[in-house]
Amino acid sequence: METLPSSENLDEFRWLVSDEAKRWLEIAMQSESDPKSLLATTVQLRRDLGASRTHLLIAQSQLRRRARVKFSRADQMYFTRQLLEQATDEQLAGYKAGRFPENQSVADLCCGIGGDLLALAHRCQATAVDRDDVAALLAETNCEALGRPIDSTQIKDAAAADLADYVAWHMDPDRRPHRRRTTDLKLYEPDLEAMRQMLQANPSGAIKMAPATRVPDDWREQAELEWLGSRGECRQQMAWFNELARHPGQRAATVFPNGTSAACTVRGNPGGEVPPGERVGRYVFEPHAAVLAADLTAVVAEKYGVSAISPAIPYLTKDEIIDAPEISGFEVLETLPFSLRRVRTLLRQRQIGKLEIKKRGVRLRPEQLRAEMTLRGDQSATLILLPQKKKVLAILCRRLAPENTGR
Repeated sequence: METLPSSENLDEFRWLVSDEAKRWLEIAMQSESDPKSLLATTVQLRRDLGASRTHLLIAQSQLRRRARVKFSRADQMYFTRQLLEQATDEQLAGYKAGRFPENQSVADLCCGIGGDLLALAHRCQATAVDRDDVAALLAETNCEALGRPIDSTQIKDAAAADLADYVAWHMDPDRRPHRRRTTDLKLYEPDLEAMRQMLQANPSGAIKMAPATRVPDDWREQAELEWLGSRGECRQQMAWFNELARHPGQRAATVFPNGTSAACTVRGNPGGEVPPGERVGRYVFEPHAAVLAADLTAVVAEKYGVSAISPAIPYLTKDEIIDAPEISGFEVLETLPFSLRRVRTLLRQRQIGKLEIKKRGVRLRPEQLRAEMTLRGDQSATLILLPQKKKVLAILCRRLAPENTGR
Protein backbone atom coordinates (compact mmCIF):
# COMPACT_ATOMS: atom_id res chain seq x y z
CA MET A 1 0.00 0.00 0.00
CA GLU A 2 2.81 2.43 0.91
CA THR A 3 4.47 1.98 -2.46
CA LEU A 4 1.48 3.14 -4.51
CA PRO A 5 1.17 6.76 -5.60
CA SER A 6 -0.97 8.75 -3.20
CA SER A 7 -3.66 9.39 -5.80
CA GLU A 8 -4.33 5.65 -6.00
CA ASN A 9 -4.81 5.54 -2.21
CA LEU A 10 -6.73 8.76 -1.70
CA ASP A 11 -10.23 7.31 -1.97
CA GLU A 12 -9.36 4.53 0.47
CA PHE A 13 -7.95 7.00 2.98
CA ARG A 14 -11.01 9.21 2.58
CA TRP A 15 -13.06 6.18 3.57
CA LEU A 16 -10.70 5.43 6.47
CA VAL A 17 -11.19 8.86 8.06
CA SER A 18 -14.95 8.85 7.46
CA ASP A 19 -17.61 8.19 10.11
CA GLU A 20 -18.46 4.94 8.33
CA ALA A 21 -15.00 3.49 9.07
CA LYS A 22 -14.81 4.49 12.74
CA ARG A 23 -16.78 1.51 14.01
CA TRP A 24 -14.63 -0.91 12.04
CA LEU A 25 -11.44 0.75 13.21
CA GLU A 26 -12.53 0.42 16.83
CA ILE A 27 -13.11 -3.30 16.26
CA ALA A 28 -9.65 -3.67 14.74
CA MET A 29 -8.00 -1.80 17.62
CA GLN A 30 -9.77 -3.87 20.28
CA SER A 31 -8.35 -7.09 18.84
CA GLU A 32 -4.91 -5.83 17.89
CA SER A 33 -3.13 -6.98 21.08
CA ASP A 34 -4.49 -10.55 20.98
CA PRO A 35 -3.22 -12.69 18.06
CA LYS A 36 -6.20 -15.09 18.19
CA SER A 37 -8.71 -12.28 18.36
CA LEU A 38 -6.88 -10.39 15.61
CA LEU A 39 -7.06 -13.40 13.30
CA ALA A 40 -10.80 -13.78 13.89
CA THR A 41 -11.34 -10.05 13.42
CA THR A 42 -9.34 -10.05 10.18
CA VAL A 43 -11.47 -12.86 8.80
CA GLN A 44 -14.62 -10.97 9.74
CA LEU A 45 -13.39 -7.69 8.24
CA ARG A 46 -12.35 -9.38 5.00
CA ARG A 47 -15.79 -10.91 4.69
CA ASP A 48 -17.60 -7.60 5.34
CA LEU A 49 -15.23 -5.07 3.76
CA GLY A 50 -12.84 -6.85 1.41
CA ALA A 51 -9.08 -7.32 1.55
CA SER A 52 -7.97 -3.77 0.77
CA ARG A 53 -9.96 -2.02 3.48
CA THR A 54 -9.20 -4.75 5.98
CA HIS A 55 -5.48 -4.24 5.39
CA LEU A 56 -5.94 -0.49 5.83
CA LEU A 57 -7.77 -0.93 9.15
CA ILE A 58 -5.34 -3.44 10.62
CA ALA A 59 -2.35 -1.35 9.54
CA GLN A 60 -3.90 1.78 11.05
CA SER A 61 -4.53 -0.01 14.32
CA GLN A 62 -0.87 -1.06 14.49
CA LEU A 63 0.32 2.42 13.56
CA ARG A 64 -1.74 3.99 16.32
CA ARG A 65 -0.15 1.67 18.86
CA ARG A 66 3.33 2.58 17.62
CA ALA A 67 2.46 6.28 17.58
CA ARG A 68 1.67 6.40 21.30
CA VAL A 69 5.33 7.05 22.06
CA LYS A 70 5.08 10.27 20.05
CA PHE A 71 1.47 11.37 20.57
CA SER A 72 -0.59 11.18 23.75
CA ARG A 73 -3.80 11.06 21.69
CA ALA A 74 -2.52 8.74 18.99
CA ASP A 75 -5.70 6.62 19.15
CA GLN A 76 -7.63 9.53 17.65
CA MET A 77 -5.17 10.18 14.84
CA TYR A 78 -4.35 8.73 11.42
CA PHE A 79 -0.96 7.78 10.01
CA THR A 80 1.01 6.07 7.29
CA ARG A 81 4.17 4.17 8.20
CA GLN A 82 6.60 6.57 6.55
CA LEU A 83 4.84 9.73 7.68
CA LEU A 84 4.74 8.50 11.27
CA GLU A 85 8.48 7.84 11.19
CA GLN A 86 9.09 11.37 9.90
CA ALA A 87 6.67 13.14 12.24
CA THR A 88 7.93 15.37 15.05
CA ASP A 89 6.68 14.14 18.41
CA GLU A 90 4.31 16.40 20.31
CA GLN A 91 6.88 17.33 22.97
CA LEU A 92 9.39 18.70 20.48
CA ALA A 93 6.65 20.19 18.31
CA GLY A 94 5.25 22.12 21.27
CA TYR A 95 8.68 23.49 22.10
CA LYS A 96 9.31 24.53 18.50
CA ALA A 97 5.90 26.18 18.15
CA GLY A 98 6.79 28.40 21.12
CA ARG A 99 9.29 30.21 18.90
CA PHE A 100 6.60 31.38 16.50
CA PRO A 101 4.63 34.62 16.99
CA GLU A 102 1.38 33.93 18.79
CA ASN A 103 -1.90 34.35 16.87
CA GLN A 104 -0.08 35.22 13.65
CA SER A 105 -0.27 33.56 10.23
CA VAL A 106 2.20 30.71 9.85
CA ALA A 107 2.68 28.12 7.09
CA ASP A 108 3.71 24.55 7.86
CA LEU A 109 5.31 23.30 4.65
CA CYS A 110 5.67 19.57 3.96
CA CYS A 111 3.33 19.12 6.91
CA GLY A 112 3.07 15.30 6.71
CA ILE A 113 0.46 13.93 9.13
CA GLY A 114 0.68 17.12 11.16
CA GLY A 115 3.15 16.54 14.00
CA ASP A 116 4.41 20.13 13.93
CA LEU A 117 1.16 21.46 12.50
CA LEU A 118 -0.83 20.42 15.57
CA ALA A 119 1.40 22.49 17.84
CA LEU A 120 1.48 25.45 15.46
CA ALA A 121 -2.30 25.42 15.12
CA HIS A 122 -2.60 25.56 18.91
CA ARG A 123 -0.57 28.78 19.00
CA CYS A 124 -0.89 30.40 15.58
CA GLN A 125 -3.14 30.80 12.57
CA ALA A 126 -1.68 27.85 10.70
CA THR A 127 -1.90 26.78 7.08
CA ALA A 128 -1.00 23.22 6.06
CA VAL A 129 0.94 22.72 2.82
CA ASP A 130 1.93 19.36 1.34
CA ARG A 131 2.17 18.03 -2.21
CA ASP A 132 0.97 14.58 -1.04
CA ASP A 133 -2.83 14.58 -1.04
CA VAL A 134 -3.01 11.71 1.47
CA ALA A 135 -0.69 13.55 3.86
CA ALA A 136 -2.76 16.72 3.52
CA LEU A 137 -5.96 14.77 4.20
CA LEU A 138 -4.52 13.09 7.31
CA ALA A 139 -3.02 16.34 8.64
CA GLU A 140 -6.33 18.16 8.31
CA THR A 141 -8.22 15.23 9.86
CA ASN A 142 -5.79 14.99 12.78
CA CYS A 143 -6.10 18.68 13.53
CA GLU A 144 -9.89 18.44 13.50
CA ALA A 145 -9.87 15.32 15.69
CA LEU A 146 -7.68 16.98 18.32
CA GLY A 147 -9.51 20.30 18.27
CA ARG A 148 -6.73 22.24 16.54
CA PRO A 149 -8.46 23.85 13.55
CA ILE A 150 -6.27 25.25 10.79
CA ASP A 151 -6.88 28.16 8.45
CA SER A 152 -6.56 26.18 5.23
CA THR A 153 -4.92 23.23 3.50
CA GLN A 154 -2.97 23.61 0.28
CA ILE A 155 -1.93 20.66 -1.87
CA LYS A 156 1.16 21.93 -3.65
CA ASP A 157 4.95 21.85 -3.61
CA ALA A 158 6.36 23.76 -0.66
CA ALA A 159 8.53 25.84 -3.00
CA ALA A 160 5.37 27.04 -4.77
CA ALA A 161 3.76 28.47 -1.63
CA ASP A 162 3.39 32.26 -1.50
CA LEU A 163 5.41 32.84 1.65
CA ALA A 164 4.77 36.59 1.58
CA ASP A 165 1.28 35.78 2.91
CA TYR A 166 2.71 34.61 6.25
CA VAL A 167 4.57 36.13 9.15
CA ALA A 168 6.79 33.04 9.39
CA TRP A 169 7.07 29.50 8.08
CA HIS A 170 8.24 26.06 9.14
CA MET A 171 9.33 23.32 6.75
CA ASP A 172 10.15 19.64 7.08
CA PRO A 173 11.61 18.87 3.63
CA ASP A 174 11.59 15.35 2.27
CA ARG A 175 14.81 13.60 3.23
CA ARG A 176 13.86 10.44 1.32
CA PRO A 177 13.19 11.79 -2.17
CA HIS A 178 14.41 8.55 -3.77
CA ARG A 179 13.30 6.22 -0.95
CA ARG A 180 16.71 6.44 0.70
CA ARG A 181 17.46 8.76 3.56
CA THR A 182 19.94 11.54 2.86
CA THR A 183 21.66 14.15 4.98
CA ASP A 184 22.69 16.27 1.98
CA LEU A 185 20.68 19.50 1.69
CA LYS A 186 21.23 19.48 -2.06
CA LEU A 187 19.28 16.22 -2.27
CA TYR A 188 16.40 17.29 -0.04
CA GLU A 189 13.07 18.18 -1.63
CA PRO A 190 12.79 21.16 -1.76
CA ASP A 191 16.55 21.32 -2.28
CA LEU A 192 19.06 23.88 -1.02
CA GLU A 193 18.63 26.25 -3.96
CA ALA A 194 14.85 26.24 -3.49
CA MET A 195 15.31 26.88 0.24
CA ARG A 196 17.46 29.91 -0.52
CA GLN A 197 14.75 31.33 -2.75
CA MET A 198 12.14 30.70 -0.07
CA LEU A 199 14.25 32.54 2.50
CA GLN A 200 14.52 35.47 0.11
CA ALA A 201 10.73 35.54 -0.22
CA ASN A 202 10.29 35.41 3.57
CA PRO A 203 13.42 35.33 5.76
CA SER A 204 11.55 34.24 8.91
CA GLY A 205 11.86 30.53 8.26
CA ALA A 206 12.55 27.41 10.29
CA ILE A 207 13.91 24.35 8.51
CA LYS A 208 13.94 20.88 10.04
CA MET A 209 16.88 18.69 9.05
CA ALA A 210 18.55 15.41 9.92
CA PRO A 211 20.95 15.73 12.89
CA ALA A 212 23.96 14.94 10.69
CA THR A 213 23.13 17.44 7.94
CA ARG A 214 25.90 19.97 7.26
CA VAL A 215 24.67 23.45 6.45
CA PRO A 216 26.43 26.00 4.21
CA ASP A 217 28.75 28.60 5.75
CA ASP A 218 26.32 31.48 5.37
CA TRP A 219 23.67 29.55 7.32
CA ARG A 220 26.13 28.98 10.16
CA GLU A 221 26.64 32.74 10.35
CA GLN A 222 23.04 33.88 9.87
CA ALA A 223 20.95 31.19 11.53
CA GLU A 224 20.76 29.66 14.95
CA LEU A 225 21.35 25.93 14.64
CA GLU A 226 19.63 23.83 17.28
CA TRP A 227 19.72 20.08 17.83
CA LEU A 228 16.69 18.62 19.61
CA GLY A 229 16.77 15.47 21.73
CA SER A 230 14.06 13.40 23.37
CA ARG A 231 13.67 9.82 24.57
CA GLY A 232 17.44 9.52 24.84
CA GLU A 233 18.22 10.31 21.19
CA CYS A 234 18.94 13.31 18.97
CA ARG A 235 15.82 13.62 16.84
CA GLN A 236 16.38 16.58 14.53
CA GLN A 237 18.35 19.69 13.72
CA MET A 238 16.65 23.03 13.26
CA ALA A 239 17.89 26.09 11.41
CA TRP A 240 16.13 29.19 12.77
CA PHE A 241 16.34 32.32 10.63
CA ASN A 242 15.66 36.03 11.07
CA GLU A 243 13.11 36.78 13.82
CA LEU A 244 12.92 33.11 14.78
CA ALA A 245 16.63 32.97 15.66
CA ARG A 246 17.24 33.91 19.30
CA HIS A 247 21.04 33.69 19.05
CA PRO A 248 22.12 33.98 15.40
CA GLY A 249 25.47 32.38 14.68
CA GLN A 250 25.42 30.18 17.77
CA ARG A 251 24.56 26.54 18.31
CA ALA A 252 22.19 25.02 20.81
CA ALA A 253 21.34 21.54 22.03
CA THR A 254 17.93 21.22 23.66
CA VAL A 255 17.11 18.07 25.58
CA PHE A 256 13.86 16.88 27.14
CA PRO A 257 14.18 14.51 30.12
CA ASN A 258 11.87 11.51 29.93
CA GLY A 259 8.46 12.13 31.40
CA THR A 260 8.79 15.91 31.62
CA SER A 261 7.95 18.88 29.43
CA ALA A 262 10.82 21.03 30.74
CA ALA A 263 13.52 21.69 28.16
CA CYS A 264 17.19 21.99 29.04
CA THR A 265 19.28 23.98 26.57
CA VAL A 266 23.05 24.12 26.19
CA ARG A 267 24.22 26.99 24.00
CA GLY A 268 27.58 28.18 22.73
CA ASN A 269 30.19 27.90 20.03
CA PRO A 270 31.15 24.47 18.67
CA GLY A 271 34.48 22.76 19.14
CA GLY A 272 36.87 23.53 21.93
CA GLU A 273 38.97 21.16 23.97
CA VAL A 274 38.01 19.47 27.20
CA PRO A 275 40.84 19.58 29.76
CA PRO A 276 42.33 16.14 30.44
CA GLY A 277 41.98 14.50 33.82
CA GLU A 278 44.77 12.85 35.76
CA ARG A 279 42.69 9.73 36.44
CA VAL A 280 39.25 8.22 36.02
CA GLY A 281 37.08 9.63 38.78
CA ARG A 282 34.28 8.00 40.72
CA TYR A 283 31.80 8.80 37.95
CA VAL A 284 31.91 8.80 34.15
CA PHE A 285 29.61 10.98 32.08
CA GLU A 286 28.49 10.85 28.45
CA PRO A 287 26.96 13.93 26.80
CA HIS A 288 23.50 13.52 25.29
CA ALA A 289 23.43 12.70 21.58
CA ALA A 290 22.06 16.20 20.86
CA VAL A 291 25.05 17.78 22.62
CA LEU A 292 27.42 15.57 20.62
CA ALA A 293 25.68 16.40 17.34
CA ALA A 294 25.92 20.12 18.12
CA ASP A 295 29.63 19.70 19.03
CA LEU A 296 29.06 21.36 22.40
CA THR A 297 30.84 18.83 24.62
CA ALA A 298 33.39 21.44 25.72
CA VAL A 299 30.57 23.78 26.78
CA VAL A 300 29.06 21.06 28.95
CA ALA A 301 32.46 20.15 30.38
CA GLU A 302 33.13 23.73 31.43
CA LYS A 303 29.64 24.11 32.89
CA TYR A 304 30.03 21.09 35.19
CA GLY A 305 33.77 21.09 35.77
CA VAL A 306 34.42 17.66 34.30
CA SER A 307 37.57 16.48 32.57
CA ALA A 308 38.30 14.20 29.63
CA ILE A 309 39.43 10.63 30.17
CA SER A 310 41.06 10.57 26.74
CA PRO A 311 41.69 13.48 24.31
CA ALA A 312 38.90 14.08 21.76
CA ILE A 313 36.79 11.22 23.20
CA PRO A 314 33.50 12.46 24.74
CA TYR A 315 33.63 10.42 27.93
CA LEU A 316 34.05 12.76 30.87
CA THR A 317 34.82 12.15 34.52
CA LYS A 318 34.45 13.66 37.99
CA ASP A 319 34.26 12.46 41.58
CA GLU A 320 30.82 14.00 42.18
CA ILE A 321 27.40 13.11 40.76
CA ILE A 322 25.95 15.54 38.22
CA ASP A 323 22.19 15.62 37.91
CA ALA A 324 21.49 17.05 34.46
CA PRO A 325 19.50 15.94 31.42
CA GLU A 326 22.24 16.84 28.97
CA ILE A 327 24.55 14.08 30.27
CA SER A 328 24.21 10.45 31.33
CA GLY A 329 26.05 9.30 34.44
CA PHE A 330 27.77 6.03 35.33
CA GLU A 331 29.24 4.98 38.68
CA VAL A 332 32.67 3.42 38.15
CA LEU A 333 33.14 -0.10 39.53
CA GLU A 334 36.49 -1.06 38.00
CA THR A 335 39.02 0.30 35.50
CA LEU A 336 41.56 -1.92 33.79
CA PRO A 337 43.55 -2.29 30.57
CA PHE A 338 41.32 -4.17 28.18
CA SER A 339 41.83 -7.83 27.52
CA LEU A 340 39.11 -10.32 26.85
CA ARG A 341 40.38 -12.66 29.57
CA ARG A 342 40.50 -9.96 32.24
CA VAL A 343 37.07 -8.64 31.40
CA ARG A 344 35.57 -12.13 31.39
CA THR A 345 37.05 -12.81 34.84
CA LEU A 346 35.76 -9.51 36.20
CA LEU A 347 32.24 -10.12 34.89
CA ARG A 348 32.20 -13.58 36.40
CA GLN A 349 33.43 -12.32 39.76
CA ARG A 350 30.78 -9.61 39.85
CA GLN A 351 28.04 -11.97 38.62
CA ILE A 352 27.14 -9.74 35.65
CA GLY A 353 24.31 -11.33 33.66
CA LYS A 354 23.24 -8.26 31.71
CA LEU A 355 25.89 -6.10 30.06
CA GLU A 356 25.61 -2.88 28.05
CA ILE A 357 28.73 -2.29 25.92
CA LYS A 358 29.64 1.23 24.78
CA LYS A 359 32.75 2.27 22.88
CA ARG A 360 34.33 5.25 21.16
CA GLY A 361 37.59 5.57 19.28
CA VAL A 362 38.41 1.85 19.22
CA ARG A 363 37.81 -0.78 16.56
CA LEU A 364 36.35 -3.38 18.87
CA ARG A 365 32.84 -4.47 17.95
CA PRO A 366 30.36 -4.65 20.85
CA GLU A 367 28.28 -7.42 19.26
CA GLN A 368 31.37 -9.57 18.71
CA LEU A 369 32.60 -8.98 22.26
CA ARG A 370 29.23 -9.91 23.70
CA ALA A 371 29.28 -13.19 21.79
CA GLU A 372 32.68 -14.02 23.29
CA MET A 373 31.63 -13.36 26.89
CA THR A 374 29.78 -15.70 29.23
CA LEU A 375 27.24 -13.60 31.09
CA ARG A 376 25.84 -15.25 34.18
CA GLY A 377 24.36 -13.70 37.26
CA ASP A 378 21.68 -11.30 38.41
CA GLN A 379 23.69 -8.07 38.23
CA SER A 380 23.70 -5.45 35.46
CA ALA A 381 26.58 -3.27 34.32
CA THR A 382 27.93 -1.12 31.51
CA LEU A 383 31.32 -1.69 29.90
CA ILE A 384 32.87 1.43 28.37
CA LEU A 385 35.84 1.01 26.01
CA LEU A 386 37.99 3.91 24.83
CA PRO A 387 41.59 4.61 23.82
CA GLN A 388 44.10 5.77 26.41
CA LYS A 389 47.82 6.21 25.67
CA LYS A 390 47.78 3.89 22.64
CA LYS A 391 45.98 1.17 24.58
CA VAL A 392 42.34 0.35 25.21
CA LEU A 393 40.93 1.23 28.61
CA ALA A 394 37.99 -0.75 29.96
CA ILE A 395 35.70 0.87 32.51
CA LEU A 396 33.12 -1.33 34.18
CA CYS A 397 30.41 0.84 35.65
CA ARG A 398 26.78 1.00 36.66
CA ARG A 399 24.39 3.37 34.89
CA LEU A 400 22.95 5.84 37.37
CA ALA A 401 19.21 5.90 37.92
CA PRO A 402 17.30 8.38 35.72
CA GLU A 403 16.59 10.66 38.67
CA ASN A 404 20.36 11.05 39.12
CA THR A 405 21.04 11.87 35.47
CA GLY A 406 18.00 13.82 34.38
CA ARG A 407 17.11 11.24 31.72
